[in-house]
Amino acid sequence: MKQSLIILFLLLAVSIKLSAQSPEKVSYQAIIRAQDNSLLLNSNVSLKIIIHQGAANGTAIYQESHSVTSNNNGLVSLEIGTGKNVTGNFSTIPWQNGSYFIETQVDIAGGTNYNIIGITQLLSVPYALHSKTADRLVGSTTTNTAKAAIISFTTSRNVATGDISNTIECTTSSTLTLTSGFSSMVIGDTINLEAHNGAVLTILPSTNVTINYVTASAKFTSAAGNVRFGLLRKSGLNSYIISGQ
Repeated sequence: MKQSLIILFLLLAVSIKLSAQSPEKVSYQAIIRAQDNSLLLNSNVSLKIIIHQGAANGTAIYQESHSVTSNNNGLVSLEIGTGKNVTGNFSTIPWQNGSYFIETQVDIAGGTNYNIIGITQLLSVPYALHSKTADRLVGSTTTNTAKAAIISFTTSRNVATGDISNTIECTTSSTLTLTSGFSSMVIGDTINLEAHNGAVLTILPSTNVTINYVTASAKFTSAAGNVRFGLLRKSGLNSYIISGQ
């Protein structure tokens, strides 16, 4: 069976530890869908994570596998760096040497019949890990922890510079408007989106702005006692891609 996967790639917590007993790790989440685009709910699935150096088809310098269970929203969560090692060593990846890409493969039956799903470039994480490496090289013994800031969102407003690379936590139904010509956010920049406990987070494009190639708004409607996750990425001068709706 062919499979499809929508990558959310939420950098909710990048844990960087210098202790030899504690591996570096990157929190990673994805929504699993079957060929008919239906969510794969409460199911055991297998994922393989492959890190390429230099380009999407560059050298595979690290691989690991995970066996996880999707929740009732089709969401799976894992920590890259803590899976079953296939090849390479996550703790010795030279993050300072160029760009890196994550290839995700999945078997929705929970076996090892993986299909290639997609490749996403790592943006913020390598720089945080590179900072850890540089700190270690100069002999510091301080433990660094890099994470996205959590921005409370309870009142409708325009997108702001402080939102970039951070997490919008919507706990009261509100609207975030994407203004035309928002130059503080460059192509490739991202914003994590969360709607909590019954709140509805609406992402509204202003005039001349498109979301997923159209001018319609995007909505994240959460259920009581639950959270809806998404990711907003700038893809053009006045265009954005939103996943996780």
